[in-house]
Amino acid sequence: MTVTDQPVTADTNQHYDLDPDIFGQFLDPLRKYSSALYTSDTDTLEQAQRNKLRFVADRLGLRGGERLLDVGCGWGSLILFMAEEFGCDAMGVSPAPRQHEYIAEQAVMRGVADRVHTRVGHFERLELPPRSFDAVTLLGSIVHMPDLGAIFRRARAVLRRGGTLYVSESCFRNAASHNAFDNKVGTEFVREDIFGWGELRPLSDLVTAAEDAGFAIIAVDDLTDHYRRTIDDWIANVYASAERIDAHGPGLAAKLRHYLEIANAGWGYTTKHYALTCRNAR
Repeated sequence: MTVTDQPVTADTNQHYDLDPDIFGQFLDPLRKYSSALYTSDTDTLEQAQRNKLRFVADRLGLRGGERLLDVGCGWGSLILFMAEEFGCDAMGVSPAPRQHEYIAEQAVMRGVADRVHTRVGHFERLELPPRSFDAVTLLGSIVHMPDLGAIFRRARAVLRRGGTLYVSESCFRNAASHNAFDNKVGTEFVREDIFGWGELRPLSDLVTAAEDAGFAIIAVDDLTDHYRRTIDDWIANVYASAERIDAHGPGLAAKLRHYLEIANAGWGYTTKHYALTCRNAR
């Protein structure tokens, strides 16, 4: 079931309003649009994305039947997986209407429509019952949210006592890198031409916002090498599917490759990718 809380027009992130078929051409079959987790040299992209979802479930301490909220749910890979594999009652939030249509179709096909729900809108403004979720996730979505403090406070407000928050995000490796590279041509291209808005911060900013909101940090994982390999696989898929991608707009495949190559260029030098796990301990 999908609920729309307010009209979503210009403030919808432009990248995620592209035709769903475009993402199907270069993502894995689950259409998970964030870092995978590779356990061997022979892992396919699909295997690595399933590994990552199991890793998230482990960090959240899922045992089955939990109530889960995924903020910035994308094409629903996490909520569909957690509903299928763990019997979770999973809700996804995203301002992009096309994503909700796709998720609803997939939930019916997979027989989990009774456990998968979505809300169209922005997490900061949605009305959600306080302390009503066992777990909250933000995978690669907080980069598109301007007010870090508000996001972490909101996440804590909807989590039950003892509930867990998982945030994974690409970050500038430190404040100096942020200051040096935030206004470079490549950064501006990704921010403005691809997404419409986005802000990479240092990990320290995320930790501070989480702690100021009242969370206890229980784990920090460096997934940088995994994201580099993930994007390598996406780039290979864009090359292989360029003709089908360009059917949606001339030059779209080249623009997409350029974005992904920029994203991959700075790993370990200017940028890192971290997973931050937090507990609502009180």
